[in-house]
Amino acid sequence: MAESVTIRIDGRSVSVPAGITVAVALAAVGQSVTRHSVTGQPRGPLCGMGVCFECRVTIDGQPHQRACQTLCREGMEVSTDD
Repeated sequence: MAESVTIRIDGRSVSVPAGITVAVALAAVGQSVTRHSVTGQPRGPLCGMGVCFECRVTIDGQPHQRACQTLCREGMEVSTDD
């Protein structure tokens, strides 16, 4: 059985497998939108390898973190603008 960590996504506590990325954790809880473009269009993970920057979220108060490149860790606070 995989070890799990507890993170908070938009104020909601969720338990996710240790070692997954924030993008995978968001998908696991049904959150597909991570932010909105300047014109209001919903954005979310696209390339999955850190090139497109579409999956940006705020992690532990630091804005513009790539969800697809950041591993979940115990107590992490993730904020989307959705």
